[in-house]
Amino acid sequence: MQYNKVEICGVNTSRLKVLSEDEKTKLLKTIRGGNEKEAKAARDKMINGNLRLVLSVIQRFQNRSENPDDLFQVGVIGLIKAIDHFNPDLNVRFSTYGVPMIIGEVRRYLRDNNSVRVSRSMRDTAYHAMQVKEKLTGELNREPTVEEIAKAMDVPKDTVVLALEAIVDPVSLYEPLFSDGNDTIYVMDQIGDVSDDRDWIDEISIRDTIKKLNPREKKIIGLRFFKGKTQMEVAEEIGISQAQVSRIEKSALKQIKGE
Repeated sequence: MQYNKVEICGVNTSRLKVLSEDEKTKLLKTIRGGNEKEAKAARDKMINGNLRLVLSVIQRFQNRSENPDDLFQVGVIGLIKAIDHFNPDLNVRFSTYGVPMIIGEVRRYLRDNNSVRVSRSMRDTAYHAMQVKEKLTGELNREPTVEEIAKAMDVPKDTVVLALEAIVDPVSLYEPLFSDGNDTIYVMDQIGDVSDDRDWIDEISIRDTIKKLNPREKKIIGLRFFKGKTQMEVAEEIGISQAQVSRIEKSALKQIKGE
């Protein structure tokens, strides 16, 4: 395997090795503290052992016309960057840090190949912002805020926002974000409803039907559609997972539609 190019043609991806968290931690520490030969061997093993992570990430972009092999190779570059910048001494799973890095690398590649024309200066500002973001992510071990990026670049916050928005590709509301095996959470589930409470109830005439829901269902429906909160915000307020909120919400809406 070469570090800047990964050949996957003819490879049976179902046979790719998956490392345990303990194995990843040991390899990462060897990469940081071993001799040159040990570090190189550990790095190769770490890359090979996380190729299925790359595969799972690029599946999010399967509806695009891009060549999957190209996306996979770009994703591995993001994986390598994550391995080189990750701090194994912090109590964080590698995938928590690696997945955003892989996604960022793929999106950067897609932006470079985007047919929508963006001015050179705007594109340069956006790329600089992404480089600063990547650097700050490694230093802070979390995703930096727009304010932190703007401060590091010494430019106004609005400039950073406009530049990044100019090169962002449209995302489908039905793009899957997470699945626990039973329910899938889509982009649209992360968006709050800002319509007026009275208009919403009057429009679909469900006031009596909502009264038949159990207390938890009522609360979730109320927070989601009356207060305009996202599923993540509802989950934090109630104290359950977003997947549970999604499941209860769908069940309640199904009951309402049935009535």
